[in-house]
Amino acid sequence: MSERTGADPGSPDALAAALEATGYLPDAGLATAAYLALVMRRPLFLEGEAGVGKTALAHALAEVTGRPIHRLQCYEGLEASQALYDWDFGRQLLHLRAAEVTHETEDTAELEAGLYDRRFLLARPLLRALEDSPSVLLVDEVDRADDEFEAFLLELLSDFTISIPELGTIRAQIPPLVVLTSNRTREVHDALKRRCLYHWLQHPDFDREVAILRRRLPEVTEQLARQVARATATLRTLDLLKPPGVAEAMDWATALHTLGARELDPDLAARTLGAVLKYREDTERVQALGAAAFSG
Repeated sequence: MSERTGADPGSPDALAAALEATGYLPDAGLATAAYLALVMRRPLFLEGEAGVGKTALAHALAEVTGRPIHRLQCYEGLEASQALYDWDFGRQLLHLRAAEVTHETEDTAELEAGLYDRRFLLARPLLRALEDSPSVLLVDEVDRADDEFEAFLLELLSDFTISIPELGTIRAQIPPLVVLTSNRTREVHDALKRRCLYHWLQHPDFDREVAILRRRLPEVTEQLARQVARATATLRTLDLLKPPGVAEAMDWATALHTLGARELDPDLAARTLGAVLKYREDTERVQALGAAAFSG
């Protein structure tokens, strides 16, 4: 399916099938939310624990629709200018020196205006997403940004327009498909959520996680995939600092397969915990529980 022109994907089921063809297996609720975001041209706000597939969905949607994806990674202290655009001062300075050497112009105003030509503009993810229309804009971990950036983002999502004083107004011909993700390290303001369609992503159930492992890691045996999925589900019940997500389950299965495992041996599982657990406290807790931590 190609969405580069903004065509309707047909139905949630059709979109789900297209996503599955890329290796991303959504449940019915997520496929419906993504379909509505495409058809209604509304941002999609995905919230859930790290590793449940929020970022991966944006990349899968880009692949399905044939759109380029532009990713903005949020962090504390992120400012609008860092997400929008900046001027290439180095190239501007070279241009100025070259003009002085060649006596290209004696008109100071004309020379100054030339410094703010489009060729000297460094487009950041938000501006690139508007200019490269239609596109997918991934605003990753928006919960890590500050309130001020949230307010700016809300304004941008209302009309998909950016004003550059030196160049004028830039508006997306077709609004990008916007996917915002949050690990819920803090609550995102209601005003931003109201602008979006919302979906909470949970860890996949056992059968779907097995299907994901088998689809993404065809070299892993069916038995190993099922045992890794079951053990990973058990680890998520242990009140860990960082419960393992699908990405960690895939890393674990890959590590076990690399070591020649065709099934989950408790001793080998204990020796490969670094693939699935990322905190010392979690590792010690699981090691203290022994084989019971993997058996379900």
